[in-house]
Amino acid sequence: MSRIDPITTSVSHEGSIAVLTVGGDVDLATVPTFQAAITEALTQEPTALVIDLTAVDFLASAGLQALVATHETVSKTATRFAVVAHGPATSRPIQLTGLDQVFSLYATLDEALAALTSGS
Repeated sequence: MSRIDPITTSVSHEGSIAVLTVGGDVDLATVPTFQAAITEALTQEPTALVIDLTAVDFLASAGLQALVATHETVSKTATRFAVVAHGPATSRPIQLTGLDQVFSLYATLDEALAALTSGS
């Protein structure tokens, strides 16, 4: 019997922009995997990091803290940072906590990539 991981992560590149796509639940149990994927995405020193939470079903406070920590880490470098979240499971907790005022929040990956490549 195979165990289904509660979180999936994959990193792809759109030019010099790293895109971390996350699926499943981001909570206390899975946040170490989430943070490891963020670290991996940043190892190639992209000009920007986009974390795509479109396929995330649950975003706990541990996940929100990881997003804040990532923002603080990349703000010390020239790397730009954006989060893609749409729907009650992801964008709602980000907006309720005011984190959409801390980092850029987009409804789609295309919007995030367009904003980051245009320099706005």
